[in-house]
Amino acid sequence: MSSFFSGAISLSIFGQSHGAAIGMTLDGIPAGENIDLDALQKFLNKRAPGNFPWATSRKEDDRPEFLSGIVNGITCGAPITAVIHNRNTRSADYNEFADVPRPGHADFAAHVKYRGFQDISGGGHFSGRLTAALCIAGGICLQILARRGVDIGSHITLIEHITAEGFDPVNIDSSTFRELENLDFPALNQATAMIDIIDQARKAQDSVGGTIECAITGLPPGLGSPMFGGMENQIAQIIFAIPAIKGLEFGAGFDAAKMRGSTHNDAFCISGGTIKTRTNNHGGILGGITTGMPLVFRAAIKPTPSIGLPQESISLNEKTSKTLSIEGRHDPCIVPRAVPCITAAASIAALNAYIEFAENFSWLAMPTN
Repeated sequence: MSSFFSGAISLSIFGQSHGAAIGMTLDGIPAGENIDLDALQKFLNKRAPGNFPWATSRKEDDRPEFLSGIVNGITCGAPITAVIHNRNTRSADYNEFADVPRPGHADFAAHVKYRGFQDISGGGHFSGRLTAALCIAGGICLQILARRGVDIGSHITLIEHITAEGFDPVNIDSSTFRELENLDFPALNQATAMIDIIDQARKAQDSVGGTIECAITGLPPGLGSPMFGGMENQIAQIIFAIPAIKGLEFGAGFDAAKMRGSTHNDAFCISGGTIKTRTNNHGGILGGITTGMPLVFRAAIKPTPSIGLPQESISLNEKTSKTLSIEGRHDPCIVPRAVPCITAAASIAALNAYIEFAENFSWLAMPTN
């Protein structure tokens, strides 16, 4: 079981890719919150396998069964536990990898840590399959935040060398999030070119990676704390729970290293009686604390390591070189299905910080439905 503890909310995720089920327990959610299960299912469908030509052909409904915490669609204060039953597994596809570790996968590291007893099927508990459970938790948090005027959206900004338009970091209209939610391939532009690149990689038995941008609007200033409790830290801890994440940047990110202070610093101004900044290179966070500007970050996702092209590996038992060609059902690009995972992770971190802030400041009490 993997667990996230950060103040108000705790989250545990359990199960294995080809086990009977995967699931999650989310604790710290206030009682009396309406949860639209149909909207939650729509959110989960964006991540589910087998729905799009650029995804694995493994077909799973990803329909959660709630065991506790929600009664008649309303949170009751008890920990929320839900499971998703695995129904379409082909474990025999993975037998070889117990001896010949796949390059780019956790096979070798898991073999060392668990002395060869790890579940190799589907990647076991290292599998991206477990992000379905993350999306249950994040989908719940997303709805609770929306009722408090906090909106979150994510989209694809890069597939291999094809770059799409990003959010305006100063003025983000939440209607843009709604438009992206209705797209099978969530990109502001260049979707056709990106899909073509993914298809080319698939036909070549190869894979591609990319980047996802996420924005959070409506967060009040003052959330988070300096150093270890900073908003960047809280978001990063959950983002890096998503397999294949290799990098994370906030605001101007790595481009800040190319700027001078006179360019990177965001000038303060008064707009509509509210303190804002004219630019948003800081990505909505200063000193680990939100400023009230849109919180903007981007995550880099590596190419899918399971590819059909021959790769060099070794036999763990024979201690000899081996050539490995991976067959089975795999995504030529993980990025599109990772978009709701990024949104889910951001939602959990944002609600955790929001609840902590509301508890400390009575004038921002958590509203009822």
